[in-house]
Amino acid sequence: MGRFFNSLHFWSVQLFFAFMVLHLWGQYFAAGWRKGRQPTWIAGAVVFLISIVAAFTGYLSQQNLDSQWIAVNAKDAVNASGAGGFFNVLNFGQMYGLHVMLIPAAVIVLVAVHIVLVRVHGVVPPIGDTEK
Repeated sequence: MGRFFNSLHFWSVQLFFAFMVLHLWGQYFAAGWRKGRQPTWIAGAVVFLISIVAAFTGYLSQQNLDSQWIAVNAKDAVNASGAGGFFNVLNFGQMYGLHVMLIPAAVIVLVAVHIVLVRVHGVVPPIGDTEK
């Protein structure tokens, strides 16, 4: 049963990222930031970046040799960024807590903000559309 839910979680994450990248490309090529919609675009981009952090902490939470190797190498990158005093990527409890509690809450809040901004500003008209 555990393997089933692990694979269900894994494939859900794969689909989440695939659809998020497709949405990002679609909005980029439709120039979705035009006509005062920059905050909507920025909120979506921040959700994408936070989702990458969620994927990273989830990968580190596996506690296999591959994730331990990535954690040891990522420790240098986190320390070089100056965030090493706040985040210890070798600490399983901290990474698992971030993955399960903090980051999903941030994603949910920012997706809600993104949707509210889309509802407030509406969708961007097609490029070259002169109607108001």
